[in-house]
Amino acid sequence: MQESENATAPAPFSFDDSPIARELADLTSRRKALADVHLEFDGTTRVITVSNQKGGVGKTTTTVNLAAGLASVGARVLVIDLDPQGNASTALGVPHHADVPSIYDVLIDEEPLADVVQESPESPNLLCAPSTIHLAGAEIELVSRVAREHRLRTALETYTAEHHVDFIFIDCPPSLGLLTINAFTAATEVLIPIQCEYYALEGLSQLLGSVTMIQKHLNTKLHLSTILLTMYDGRTRLAQQVADEVRTHFPEQVLTTVIPRSVRVSEAPSFGQTVIAYDGQSAGAVAYREAAVEIVTKGQQRTNEGAQ
Repeated sequence: MQESENATAPAPFSFDDSPIARELADLTSRRKALADVHLEFDGTTRVITVSNQKGGVGKTTTTVNLAAGLASVGARVLVIDLDPQGNASTALGVPHHADVPSIYDVLIDEEPLADVVQESPESPNLLCAPSTIHLAGAEIELVSRVAREHRLRTALETYTAEHHVDFIFIDCPPSLGLLTINAFTAATEVLIPIQCEYYALEGLSQLLGSVTMIQKHLNTKLHLSTILLTMYDGRTRLAQQVADEVRTHFPEQVLTTVIPRSVRVSEAPSFGQTVIAYDGQSAGAVAYREAAVEIVTKGQQRTNEGAQ
């Protein structure tokens, strides 16, 4: 039986109309936009604690890649690795074996922070105070020390009086012990990475309660400034639902940029690099660079609004 002459022939497939092509075109335009970004820094130092007591949310990954992203646009950035696992030090390519002077010596023995800071091989603008295995016992040792909650803040104040940095990121352990309290006491801002998965908001109230406690008793300047959605998979309805829920609860703090699930982001630390250095044109690297730019611009907007 012959087909009707009036039957409409299917439109020929065009690669340009495929989801992959649209995704590549979007990524290309975002890369071009980033290439045109020019940021200026006003000379003040923003101290940001990256914290979430829930493990596996991309906390250390976020810390090092935001730091690298900011360094790539001209900011001078110091990362304080306050996690005994030392993963931030590894990702920044900084030696952190047991014999290396580290943040442990600063907290326990009151060594000057400048004596332990190292330059990352990635950029002269990217600095790191490494963590070593000794930091694992610091929680217990700090208990008997004088001014135990203020030791990191004192060290940072001394350091920034003599060395200019635009940003200090403090990578916290996944707990709310004395190391994290030191980080909260030293910082003015808290950045919380939240993964776009089930249980994303579980435990967040406890963390925010700790921030409130620190505000009341130890550091009145501390505030939640930024929430970054990580491990976003746009193919799933769950990821979109979690993102919508977080934005509903924290409309002012959540960045527009979301960090996608990315093989490149996962691979980079095994090479002792951030994803910015490992594959700066990948989707994960572009997203972290966009997030870094957004953190700068939102901070400047808040400063301008506060001055009015």
